[in-house]
Amino acid sequence: MAWGKSSSGSSSLLPWLGIALAVILLDQFTKTLILGYFQLGDSRTVTSFFNVVRVHNTGAAFSFLAGASGWQRWFFVGLGVAAAVFIVWMLRGHGGQRLFAWALSLILGGALGNVIDRLLHGYVVDFIQVHYAGRAFPSFNIADSAITIGAALLILDELRRVRRS
Repeated sequence: MAWGKSSSGSSSLLPWLGIALAVILLDQFTKTLILGYFQLGDSRTVTSFFNVVRVHNTGAAFSFLAGASGWQRWFFVGLGVAAAVFIVWMLRGHGGQRLFAWALSLILGGALGNVIDRLLHGYVVDFIQVHYAGRAFPSFNIADSAITIGAALLILDELRRVRRS
């Protein structure tokens, strides 16, 4: 039996959910370490362009809506759950398209990793900070990285699809 295929020949959902689960576990493990070893606002220099920090993000990407009155927590939880349901539905129908399914699996794991944070803490734990010449890119985490890589893979998959046709 080929990886990603069930015995009936249709694509199996399990390998793709396994990838998403691996992202969730890595994301939550690293966030647990940060919560255990860093106080809010702590920063440790790793290289001349990279710090490990502890930041709480109540908003979305780049702290979008972070200053809202609290409704955004449940909005982003709902959005994450809706995205997860849609992605699983897409994976069921397109699991045989490897690059596309990898992209969706990474996005699924990242989205659920951040949903777990919102449910447990009311905010997302960010800890990766890249900076240069006194300017810092907004802090992010493993879940955000998986979502970004997944989005890039979706673009690559579409470019390859367009090239073939």
